[in-house]
Amino acid sequence: MADRRTFNVVVLGLGFLFIFTAFTTCGNIEQTVVKNLENATFTGSGYHSLGIIYGVFSFANLIASTVVTVLGPKLTMFLSGLLYSGYIAVFIIPTTWAFYLTSVLIGIGAAMLWTAQGHFLVENSEASTINRNTGMFWALLQCSMLFGNLYIYFAWNGQTEISDGSRRTLFLALLVASILGTLSFLVLRKIPHEEELLSEEEGQSLLPTRTMYKHRANTAMQDAKSEFKTILQLIKTKTILLLSPCMAYSGLELSFYSGVYGTCIGATAQFGEAAKGLIGISGIVVGIGEIVGGGFFGFLCKNNRFRRTSVVFLGMVVHFVAFYLIFLNIPDDAPVVFETNTLMSPYLTPSISIALLCSFLLGLGDSCFNTQLYSILGHVYAEQSTPAFAIFKFIQSIFAAVAFFYSGYLLLMWQLLLMVILGFAGTLCFFVVERMQNLTLDLQEY
Repeated sequence: MADRRTFNVVVLGLGFLFIFTAFTTCGNIEQTVVKNLENATFTGSGYHSLGIIYGVFSFANLIASTVVTVLGPKLTMFLSGLLYSGYIAVFIIPTTWAFYLTSVLIGIGAAMLWTAQGHFLVENSEASTINRNTGMFWALLQCSMLFGNLYIYFAWNGQTEISDGSRRTLFLALLVASILGTLSFLVLRKIPHEEELLSEEEGQSLLPTRTMYKHRANTAMQDAKSEFKTILQLIKTKTILLLSPCMAYSGLELSFYSGVYGTCIGATAQFGEAAKGLIGISGIVVGIGEIVGGGFFGFLCKNNRFRRTSVVFLGMVVHFVAFYLIFLNIPDDAPVVFETNTLMSPYLTPSISIALLCSFLLGLGDSCFNTQLYSILGHVYAEQSTPAFAIFKFIQSIFAAVAFFYSGYLLLMWQLLLMVILGFAGTLCFFVVERMQNLTLDLQEY
């Protein structure tokens, strides 16, 4: 039993490692790739595509649990993986209509995939193994930021333009990785209690499959209605309303480090032939910052209210330092130039070391906010954690989508200013919520 569950968790992690090696790398470079397409009929925007993905993802989350309950997590993850692979395949022979259609489909697939992953991980864990299994899964997942970006560095270093041949080779490799990750879900094993449940259902009907899915659908609809009512109740609470600015900020900075900043580095004319290769190195360094922050703050600072506020304050300071250095180091028109490299000059002579330092700080700060938002939601809504996390992902994804849509139009300094304002407001609101929890605890003890 234990060996089978451990096997499932490892295979699950490897599947996500392969799929997100493809998707994370794609998200990091797609605006740069679109800018360099030798195709006059293609009119798509990488920013708009990512905005559609996160926008659809936010709403698809509301029905994802129902779909997973009906289909089961294994089949849901496999079908979602196919949608991810379809999105990657579009870049091999890009057309505008397919680009935006698969953006919608992958938004739906992402919601199903992550919901199914949560279900499957819980099914294959016990109270004594849930922390270990979660750690194993996230360690494998975070490695997805390393391998694809490393390939980008070696393949694109020294190139000023991305040729069609180079693009096809890259996305064929990413497609193979995504398909391998999708196929790995097929070797996931059933755990015994699922097999016993199935045999009971088979004994109750001459049409076991039809009856099983009908029963699952009815149960799922009831659960979905109940969960939606809970979400509507929670979203009106003072705690959720106060945490909303912090959740919204996590969406803005998610879009910035995952899709905008790499594009800015690749468009910086002063980096010369190294610019395109630096997109890959930047992605790797962001990943290192995420891993360092997630490991340190996620495990050492668990369930400690004082440290929660300290970590969020550190995240704000780290991000504000990064934003200031980016403002000084990266040209203001870097996010918005399309067919050319930057024409403006920043306040400092652009430095590769400063650019990569900012990549690390962006990843580190992001892990500070996300680990502590998960921590405080799990603490305040211990009995209603699923709808509370659904609200978090909804708000985060909506603001990530909005940020991707304006990223191709606003100069860099205005994007940074928006994040500073919302980040400061979000941190203050987080402090207020933490103070409220301390007062409630003190009153209970009194």
